[in-house]
Amino acid sequence: MGRWVAALRLVGVGFFIGGFILLGAVVGLWLDSRLNTSPILVIVGLILGVVLAFWGVYQMLLPLIGKNQGKEKN
Repeated sequence: MGRWVAALRLVGVGFFIGGFILLGAVVGLWLDSRLNTSPILVIVGLILGVVLAFWGVYQMLLPLIGKNQGKEKN
């Protein structure tokens, strides 16, 4: 994997995290307005967004972590 590909993958991680957290909040706000359950579903959406974001980041960075472990010298 080239350096540019690795750099772009790392830049995309920030957008990935922000996107999932924002999506969770927006969906929570929308559901709260429909079901009249004011802050409960926003909080659930934010928590779900954070969990999914970090799971996705882990999956995105796993190939980079695996390649670098073989290059370490002890």
